[in-house]
Amino acid sequence: MSKDRYWRAISIDSITPELFPNVALYLKSGGNYVMYKDTERTFTMMDRQRLERNFTDFLFVRSGDMEVLNDFMEANLTALLTREDLGSEAKGKILYQTSVNCVIDMFESPEVASNLARCRNMARLILQHVSTDPKALQSLHSIIDHNFQIFVHAVQVATLSLLVHEELYDLDTDEILDVGIGSLLHDYGMIFITGEILDKNDALSDIEYHKVKQHTQKGYEYLKRCGNYSEIVLNIVRYHHERYDGNGYPTGIKGNDIPRSSQVTAICDVYTALIVDRAHRKARSHDEAITLMREEAGKGAFNPELFNNFVEIINQRKSA
Repeated sequence: MSKDRYWRAISIDSITPELFPNVALYLKSGGNYVMYKDTERTFTMMDRQRLERNFTDFLFVRSGDMEVLNDFMEANLTALLTREDLGSEAKGKILYQTSVNCVIDMFESPEVASNLARCRNMARLILQHVSTDPKALQSLHSIIDHNFQIFVHAVQVATLSLLVHEELYDLDTDEILDVGIGSLLHDYGMIFITGEILDKNDALSDIEYHKVKQHTQKGYEYLKRCGNYSEIVLNIVRYHHERYDGNGYPTGIKGNDIPRSSQVTAICDVYTALIVDRAHRKARSHDEAITLMREEAGKGAFNPELFNNFVEIINQRKSA
């Protein structure tokens, strides 16, 4: 297991001088983690200025300190997002990285009511951010994954899915927050797939691919047994790999028999997967990703009208 799994990133923009909790902070240098501040020393404005002069965007904390850090970040997140001295990109980094840390906890204990409440609050804040800030997507690629690719991907997909739903549909608050929860948890079933398969750099064998395809149904079944999730959430988890032409999985339903939110999440899922580096390939550019997806849409992968709407929304935000 990579030692990076024992560390979590935090944007220095979110570290409030004199008020930050007493946890040790580390710099990453040459693959090693070097202590920057111990638990006895207060993080000061001079620290912030020194790090900014050195173009340091992130510090790191040990995963064992994350409960204290998450409590602090989530208690102060609304205030941080309204600060006038922070720009759009800084606010996005804070929001998205905090959301990743929340999703990690959510994957570990989805049955815990407090984690569900936190997840709903993250969906609310992401929705508010993408609804009010035309540049909200600019910092979406700045999230540090540190071998937590599934969780970073979840936040990216949820952000795009919430944006598309907000732009296209007139949903009540509960419904659109369920969309956010469902898209944050859409890959929950991946916890049932072995790390050997998930971390494989080469193409998957037929047997391995079959096991990966089971994540949609397994995630759906587990979350349904938890008893805390709406049909919207469960449908996104189960159906986000269905295709409009009926050649998807796990059930092979097609057309508008596929729940609308699942169709949106499917498009956001593919787009996000294409534009980031993966173990077996380099990231595609936005234009390359759209070209590939348009070809797939022509073959029946997506609802053509919905796909065109998605492209229009993303292009508008990229030009903002």
